[in-house]
Amino acid sequence: MEYHEITPEDVQYLRKVTAPERVLYGDEIEYDYHHDELPLLGTHAPEVVVFVLTTEEVSAVMKYAYENTIPVTPRGAGTGLSGGAVPQYGGILLTTEKMNRILEWDLDTMTVLVEPGVLVMELDAAAEERDVFYPPEPGEKTASLGGNVMTNAGGMKAIGYGVTRRYVVDLECVLPDGRVMQFGSNVAKNTSGYDVKDLIIGSEGTLCIVTKIRLRVIHPPKVSYTLLVPYGSLEECLDTVPKFINSDLEPVAIEYISKAILDDAAYYLNKIMPHKTADTYMILMFNGGTTEDVERRCDAAAQLCLDNGAEDVFLCNTEETKDAVWSVRSAALEAEKVSTSDMDECDVVVPSNRIADFSHFADSLMEKYEIRISIFGHAGDGNMHIMLMRDDMDPEVFKERYEALMYELYDKASEMGGQVSGEHGIGHARVKYLEKQMGPEMVGLFRGIKAVFDEKNILNPGKVIKAYE
Repeated sequence: MEYHEITPEDVQYLRKVTAPERVLYGDEIEYDYHHDELPLLGTHAPEVVVFVLTTEEVSAVMKYAYENTIPVTPRGAGTGLSGGAVPQYGGILLTTEKMNRILEWDLDTMTVLVEPGVLVMELDAAAEERDVFYPPEPGEKTASLGGNVMTNAGGMKAIGYGVTRRYVVDLECVLPDGRVMQFGSNVAKNTSGYDVKDLIIGSEGTLCIVTKIRLRVIHPPKVSYTLLVPYGSLEECLDTVPKFINSDLEPVAIEYISKAILDDAAYYLNKIMPHKTADTYMILMFNGGTTEDVERRCDAAAQLCLDNGAEDVFLCNTEETKDAVWSVRSAALEAEKVSTSDMDECDVVVPSNRIADFSHFADSLMEKYEIRISIFGHAGDGNMHIMLMRDDMDPEVFKERYEALMYELYDKASEMGGQVSGEHGIGHARVKYLEKQMGPEMVGLFRGIKAVFDEKNILNPGKVIKAYE
């Protein structure tokens, strides 16, 4: 595909339909807009950055881009980990970060209408003021809700509350040719034709640009306790997980983390943990309506853990102790990033009863390729975060080795019935691995879907699926 190269005349038009101060061109563009949170995955400079404020502006920009065959890369807060907001083909980087208003609370239907640039932490704070709760909790609280919708973000509470898709009621979207459409509706039930809304969720900005999002909120739990559970081995820790899944204890989070990563994150945050000498830790969260109910389930959970090899169980029922445990878990990625010169992180997902097998396989690759690997993740749903650290290895050697290592990781995940990504998305960094796993028939179906929405392949080209051979 040959794309139109941005000219001063194009910039003049974009400034006319938005505002001069909200269009950056050439040397005005900061390096931050060349990459997402993992620059190792590739950096590409946009030719022009446009900060949009309204649906009408997005529509005008897309109509112009469509008529002139200009590639457009949508971007939210830029916190992605797979290159989804990186402008591989230059063109327009269209950022919705200034579309950051909470437009309407409708507590009769327990929904909230937001623009895509609203951050997760901003919605959390506004919900708390109204005594309601938005459950999806990705690790990065400065991520935008538009980005969360476009990657179907999960997070640590997904085992109990589900992922972003469960809470999206309807979407206002701009198509690649500038048309504005609504997908979904604020009703409790709907079997009226194809569910295009759910197709848009997780599409990573390759089919349309979301400009308004109506989200479902719920009543917050009155009581929340956490258990930190040390184990002598990964197997003992993870072998306990199916017993929770098959119980009536209903934890809302089941996480696991190694001693090494726990130590790194605690040191990074200068936090003191209740325990720090075990090989592996399980972290459990229990929410409920009464203290008696939550305490009963915590007692039963503690006994279940002790009966299955746990060294001890630490109850965290104060804000200070809960914050120490969950802030350390949330900081795991950042702590590992500062421990090395460069890194890549993928989020492979396998059936939850295969996590230990997969982790040991990854350990064998660490020895084979001489690349340091750290693994932690969501034990309840099998979603692992695997970090490959360059340390002092030559960058070219590292790139060659880590790509070969990644193919082996994804092949093993596929063999176990897993998938390439559980929550971070494909972006451009995982396309080749996804295509290898899917095979030609599914690749063809994906390309057909892309062509229906975007026959010119101008919207986030090169992400999720290659539009053409």
